[in-house]
Amino acid sequence: MRTLLTHAKPVAALTGALVLAASLTACGGSSDASDEKVVTVYSADGLKGEAGDGWYDKVFADFEKQTGIKVKYVEGGSGEMVQRALREKSNTQADVLVTLPPFIQQAGSKGLLQAYAPQGSDRVDGADKAPDGTWTSIVNNYFGFIHNKKELPTAPKSWEELLDATYKDRLQYSTPGVAGDGTAVLIKAMHDFGGREPAMEYLKKLQANNVGPSSSTSKLAPKVDKGELLVANGDVQMNFAQSKSMPNLGIWFPAKGDGKPTTFALPYAAGLVNKAPHAENGKKLLDFLLSEGAQREVSAVGGGFPARKDVKPTDANALALGKLLEGVEVFEPDWADIDENLTTYVDAWKSATGS
Repeated sequence: MRTLLTHAKPVAALTGALVLAASLTACGGSSDASDEKVVTVYSADGLKGEAGDGWYDKVFADFEKQTGIKVKYVEGGSGEMVQRALREKSNTQADVLVTLPPFIQQAGSKGLLQAYAPQGSDRVDGADKAPDGTWTSIVNNYFGFIHNKKELPTAPKSWEELLDATYKDRLQYSTPGVAGDGTAVLIKAMHDFGGREPAMEYLKKLQANNVGPSSSTSKLAPKVDKGELLVANGDVQMNFAQSKSMPNLGIWFPAKGDGKPTTFALPYAAGLVNKAPHAENGKKLLDFLLSEGAQREVSAVGGGFPARKDVKPTDANALALGKLLEGVEVFEPDWADIDENLTTYVDAWKSATGS
């Protein structure tokens, strides 16, 4: 299947403080900073496990053991991480930025990334990496929705069903323009409804049932699992991984009317930050994330799809993930258009929903 080219947990506040403390002595690419055995990662949420059992948890521990380089980790919504890196542009703190499209393209266009082709990136499909070498997908993924299997055993089939009063204050999606998965709601709605105006007309109606904004998509899954929400947005990798500890989560893909369910690729893409204070360590981490060993654990540990096309896992998770996408139409967004017009689309959504 061709792919193209998304949650702040308590640990994020702690690591953010550690990063801030470190930045007082390790600013903007000094020679002293480059000698430190540390690498700072700003990432969209989803790859770190709720119980320390996610793909990041495993590969970061392996990387630290192999290299002696400590990973300092900060996470949030995709747009939030890009904005943070942008604010720090004159005093760079992050070495590696991982975020979902269209925010990885946004980071590139704003000069936040420098060209680096990690070892193994030649095995990544051309559509899943930047032509100028500023970013490469490390985990492939797809946009989706979740439902509470206990209170809502059969998932809704269409967008239109979500307008029913059953979902009043029992539905929530993360904020477009802030969260990658929230922005994906706009992208999918515009595709399924055939353009911006009909999509905004629908989302205006849906607002009657929407609980309200959320900067982090990962915060929605626990609410769905507990039954506080019946339906929320998410993505396949994150929600599949969460379902191991949240048994009431079910993944589904809305259709327009009685049409086929649709989705699109929404990979985690990583780039080396421009003027990274520990650039060499950042390169080593990027190499490690795309190593064959780490890629083989993407499905088994992380519940995602390997970015390397030569890695074809056959573990139970990989087989289950493949089944989830059976019968689902995968479309290809026009990322160049979305990158250019994202602000316009988000403003249209704000106007339509009164957000």
